[in-house]
Amino acid sequence: MDQKERMLKELPYKAWMDGLEEERMVCREKLYEFNHLHPREHHKLPEMMKNILGKTGETVNILPPFHCDYGYNIEVGENFFANYNFLVLDVAKVSIGNNVQVAPNVAIYTAGHPLHPEMRNTGYEYGISVTIGDNVWIGGNTVILPGVTIGDNAVIGAGSVVGKDVPADMLAVGNPLRIIREITEEDRPYYYKEREYDQESWQEIQDMLKTKDVSD
Repeated sequence: MDQKERMLKELPYKAWMDGLEEERMVCREKLYEFNHLHPREHHKLPEMMKNILGKTGETVNILPPFHCDYGYNIEVGENFFANYNFLVLDVAKVSIGNNVQVAPNVAIYTAGHPLHPEMRNTGYEYGISVTIGDNVWIGGNTVILPGVTIGDNAVIGAGSVVGKDVPADMLAVGNPLRIIREITEEDRPYYYKEREYDQESWQEIQDMLKTKDVSD
């Protein structure tokens, strides 16, 4: 089993062997073009991103700068958006669902190193996959650590360090991460804390939802 196979199987592996350095260089070259595209040509970004990531929905929008290791280990669903300074260390699979929104300065780490110093100094490292469900919102300056699963409809507050799984429909925040409460139908009328939607936006939303129900 070569080092790439070991990496993809989430086994200890050496990142400089068996063509892995060359694969990271190919990704960096693509990212260089992506991150240095002139603002007036930003309409090209979605197609460029589809050439970097392993799988995307039809609509994918990542604002530069964006950084990752390989690209092909990242899969995002339909209607994905990530704001500035999105960082993904994708030595293992990163699977992201539909309608996910990522605020600025979010980092997803699948990569890690052994705890014991002598073992760490051998050069072996590892990657453990990260999974993010549908309709998730990740607040700015959040760090998601290896092996984490975030369930559908969850919201992660800004500045969080996510080192454990977050169940579906939960609001979680902090370092260490705390599950605050469940997100319920009682949250529907509010767009920010206790601020309710105004009549105009509320009516537009109701019309949109009716149209969606018909199309479904």
